[in-house]
Amino acid sequence: MSASQPHTLGDVVVTMAGVGKWYGDFKVLKDVNLDVRRGERIVICGPSGSGKSTLIRCLNRLEEHNEGRIVVDGIELRHGMRDIDKVRREVGMVFQSFNLFPHLTVLENCILAPMKVRGTARAEAERTARLYLERVHIPEQAGKYPGQLSGGQQQRVAIARSLCMNPRIMLFDEPTSALDPEMVKEVLDVMVELAESGMTMLCVTHEMGFARKVADRVIFMDRGEIVEAETPDVFFDRPASERTRAFLGQILPH
Repeated sequence: MSASQPHTLGDVVVTMAGVGKWYGDFKVLKDVNLDVRRGERIVICGPSGSGKSTLIRCLNRLEEHNEGRIVVDGIELRHGMRDIDKVRREVGMVFQSFNLFPHLTVLENCILAPMKVRGTARAEAERTARLYLERVHIPEQAGKYPGQLSGGQQQRVAIARSLCMNPRIMLFDEPTSALDPEMVKEVLDVMVELAESGMTMLCVTHEMGFARKVADRVIFMDRGEIVEAETPDVFFDRPASERTRAFLGQILPH
């Protein structure tokens, strides 16, 4: 896979400034500082327990940060905020475990949030859902239930479901880690297409080929800190930190 092609980035759409998060005495995020520009594609990697998933879960308030500032699309995330739904309408998230409703068809999974949250009419929601199911290459599965689909197909439904809300930002939390190896490529191919369409993306993954192909920046986290944040060329070929070099030495083919 080749490095990401240059493209124009917009204004800053996500700001994390001095962000800390802890559970009891365990500090899972330590003084995290990160700006994300509209249209930017960021891949976050690091060892298990390094804070990667917590970082992106803080961006749609699935986790509350304890210190610092987080601003998403002009809205500051604060304790007890009442307008959290405004943020979640604009920030889609795809989990490693699909999180589809098993008793609803693929189409019903995709139209539920637009109808309930945005008040979209059913006919319009269905048109949009079929459009995105086409985009993730499974339009023929609209009438099936999740249990009738492969893992790769279910993850593509999960991506389509998030896109149906027309989010400005997409978060991916290890979207291929629960998949069999032969299903990983079909999901990554869809994500590559999304990236090339200009979607703002933050993706937690160990798929380094994907990072080389689409990322504007690759971020390495360890022990709750951002250790390194560089373009793919610099990150893979000339990493500055010994911790980054050790990590890459473990996960890249020799």
